[in-house]
Amino acid sequence: MLYCLMDDHARTGTELSAVASIGASTASAHLDRLLKAHLIRVVAQGRHRYYSLAGPGVARILEGLCAIAGATGPRFTTNTPDRLRIARTCYDHIAGSLGVLLHDRLLELKWISDTGADGNYSISEKGAKRLREMGIETMELESHRRRVAFGCLDWSERRCHIAGSLGAAILNLARKRKWLVRDLDGRGLTASAFGRRELGRHFGLDDW
Repeated sequence: MLYCLMDDHARTGTELSAVASIGASTASAHLDRLLKAHLIRVVAQGRHRYYSLAGPGVARILEGLCAIAGATGPRFTTNTPDRLRIARTCYDHIAGSLGVLLHDRLLELKWISDTGADGNYSISEKGAKRLREMGIETMELESHRRRVAFGCLDWSERRCHIAGSLGAAILNLARKRKWLVRDLDGRGLTASAFGRRELGRHFGLDDW
């Protein structure tokens, strides 16, 4: 049920019980425990109660657990479906090979730099200028209570993708401008031909 909520869509208890293939009463008991553990939150709307992850921190832990669970063995070979491995959401930012490429490219371009504190990144003056040109106001990102940017371990690539308010802003921009389209009921992201060109133009991402 937790991984079902990784696409940042709220769902009812009935929907989550169907996902987990368990009865409604069992699902209700699980959801109650998850609420008490502060892993999810619930919003009542009319007769329905909608559940979602408590925040991006929970999503990051789930993504990390996936990586740890599959990290054993002499050589890593992913069994992630190609569609999800290429691009998907991790709560509110881009995961998969595209997310990892963005993370690496932002460092290569020196738009972000490692602060040396808990894996956090700071946005450089050069990065702030280029991001503003794309429509991302970095001063607004830095005013948020959440971390601006950090590496989130990707479960299919076993490397970091870009997370934090910067990662969320990039995904929001990509979806708003139709560079990426999210599956109606899932975490998969599909890039349009126009989107691939724009990602290449802005970030220098050509082969992915």
